[in-house]
Amino acid sequence: MTLPIALDAMGGDFAPGEIILGARRAVDELGLSVILVGVPDLMGDPLGLDVVACTEVIAMDDDPASSVRKKKDSSLVRAGELVRDGKASAMVSAGNTGATMASALLRMGRLPGVVRPCIATPIPNPGRTPMVMVDAGANAECTPEMLVQFAQMASTFVTAHFGVASPTVGLLSIGEESTKGTPLVKETHALLAARPDLNFVGNVEGRDLVPSPVDVVVTDGFTGNVALKTLEGALTFIFTTVLKVIDTNEETKAAGRVLLDYLVPVAAELTPENQGGAMLLGVKGLCVISHGSSNATAIMNALRVAAEMDASGVVTKVGLAIRPDQG
Repeated sequence: MTLPIALDAMGGDFAPGEIILGARRAVDELGLSVILVGVPDLMGDPLGLDVVACTEVIAMDDDPASSVRKKKDSSLVRAGELVRDGKASAMVSAGNTGATMASALLRMGRLPGVVRPCIATPIPNPGRTPMVMVDAGANAECTPEMLVQFAQMASTFVTAHFGVASPTVGLLSIGEESTKGTPLVKETHALLAARPDLNFVGNVEGRDLVPSPVDVVVTDGFTGNVALKTLEGALTFIFTTVLKVIDTNEETKAAGRVLLDYLVPVAAELTPENQGGAMLLGVKGLCVISHGSSNATAIMNALRVAAEMDASGVVTKVGLAIRPDQG
């Protein structure tokens, strides 16, 4: 029997309303089993879903580590415990990213041999499977050895989730040459090139993120998060500008009506809410981190990803890819 997915009903800019609605849709439209974790007095109508009650909420601006230690009856901590105790197959949250990661790490524990967990974020890649960026924000400061592990874990994730047999791996830098980049990048390049278990193809640049010629892009969490937010901002600007231009006058509106059928599928493919969220790789359990501004559709898709990851056995596969003697 498949275990339910524990959903943090209190996390996110539009919690709890959109979170609960997304859960209800995941049950009705996708046939998933979902448990809400939240404060009953603050949640409102759970729309017929089961609720695990708690008394505390970790806010978006709370310090991640200390809040997880102090707020032991928070929705995030309780969600992590449900996975740890074998009562849920995964935890999903659109709340405080750092606290979500800390809850998963402190409650579930780290896979043997993993130095640091990392956030793997799928980025739409028109015409092919999404590119996965690691790390997308979990570790601001990294060592070369950590980046190599990120590449291993992300490659395993891409194979398990997208069916790519031998994912290509690129290292984010300021030039394609192996001599370009910071000392961290240059040392990591040498380590990745020496790994027979990785399909490393060399450096990639910022312009290679969308569309991307590789399946995995590896970088430190600071750079990855900046790159990710830059992409989100640029795509939002482009779509907003196109819509404004179309709405300029009757001629542009007429042209827009013709182009709309072609633009809508592209926009749907590039919209973050359709991607489902990021995976926290390296912990002994499934944790999906959704965008803070997630609406009901984004939450439904995050729950879908969690269910798919459970079915594919990605945690076990990542554990096999990282041997303790590599830590």
